[in-house]
Amino acid sequence: MNFDYDLITLGAGSGGVAASRRAALHGARVAIVEGSRVGGTCVIRGCVPKKLLMYAAQFGDALREARGYGWDVPTPHFEMARWAAAKAAETDRLEGIYRQMLQGSGVTLIDGWARIAGPQRVQIGERVVSAERILIATGGAIVRDSISGIDLCPTSDDLLDLAALPERAAVIGGGYIAVEFASMLARLGVQVSLYFRDRLPLRGFDEMLRTACAAELQAAGIALHPGSAPQRIQRAGELYRLMLGEDQVVEFPWVLNATGRRPNTAGLGLDSLGITPDKAGAVPVDGQQQTTAPGVYAIGDVTNRKNLTPVAIAEGRALADTLYGPHPRSVDLSRVASAVFTLPPIASVGPSEAELVAAGRRVHVFEADFRPMKQAFIGGSERTRMKLLVDATTDVVLAVHMIGADAPEIVQSLAVALTAGATKSDFDRTIAMHPTAAEEFVLMREVSRTLEPAAAR
Repeated sequence: MNFDYDLITLGAGSGGVAASRRAALHGARVAIVEGSRVGGTCVIRGCVPKKLLMYAAQFGDALREARGYGWDVPTPHFEMARWAAAKAAETDRLEGIYRQMLQGSGVTLIDGWARIAGPQRVQIGERVVSAERILIATGGAIVRDSISGIDLCPTSDDLLDLAALPERAAVIGGGYIAVEFASMLARLGVQVSLYFRDRLPLRGFDEMLRTACAAELQAAGIALHPGSAPQRIQRAGELYRLMLGEDQVVEFPWVLNATGRRPNTAGLGLDSLGITPDKAGAVPVDGQQQTTAPGVYAIGDVTNRKNLTPVAIAEGRALADTLYGPHPRSVDLSRVASAVFTLPPIASVGPSEAELVAAGRRVHVFEADFRPMKQAFIGGSERTRMKLLVDATTDVVLAVHMIGADAPEIVQSLAVALTAGATKSDFDRTIAMHPTAAEEFVLMREVSRTLEPAAAR
């Protein structure tokens, strides 16, 4: 059978673009379909603009701290409109680069929303194209039905396009999106209240990180309301009314819906291939990204495994190499580093204490908790906390967790060591670089405590 293309990719986010370009490099005829902007969530309305806003908030801290270092600095004032205009120009630039990369790789870009119309067929508007293989790379979508009335509230997409910041705001959610934007908004002068269901934010992260994050959010002036997610939300004129209980109602001029994301599978036509999403809406795949339908693959957030942009890119490139290159390969998701860009930031690679105990591992815990030199000099209160989790039998370092300045940069480097199978003895033999915060990871000598496996308790 003759096909229009060898591969059609649904979604021109980071993962879809990476897979399509790599497949084309191997000689495949590739088309990629996108109904929105090329670059996807990360480039256009996620990771990149979010971190640019973090930098803006970080500059506010730096300007205030500069006085302690002898600088005469006037009271800083942030103008959201200026930042938003610069952000728009930058995302336009990046989108242009992504489009040029596709064109330069020989990938055909088809504008429009795609729907699978049956085996090896994709419909875009009135047009139907065929391909030997189909790749689903549609990412995730913001949850807008987690609480009655929350669809009325702005999302992170809306926040990043604001021309002016509100004086007061509520953030609904306890995940990384919620704590990141709560942290940034507070640093930019907004009075923030954070409402979430659990006892601490960042469910799934190591307990030390969760506790430290809550403390830092409170130190930034954020009012935390654990176990207090609204039951419903109403609009009352210019205000948002949060119904927290039968007799407890609070009002805010602005409310951020940060209750999470889900796999973006609605309307894709998966039923035409017999693919049944799981209860979270994700496309099930095996270790080679293969779905239950022959010739149909999925990568990235739409599979709801490790929802990180670099994972989607790695999966896309590995799949293209497997399908069209000389050497099939897969992606190891066991040691993927991640970061939460609060101020101070958080970074991790490897499992949490609770996960290791549940897995039956006996673990030595090494910890450090200190006030960095930069903060100590000006009488600041911000602290850095670090943790190494080490297998008590093999001495292999299983996990690194950190909250503090430069945590993502430090942990990214240490992720190489963990991927290579470094032991605690390897860390101990490494000469420290002084004076740095990172040196503490090679100076931890005393075991703080030992975790026994759950079965041994």
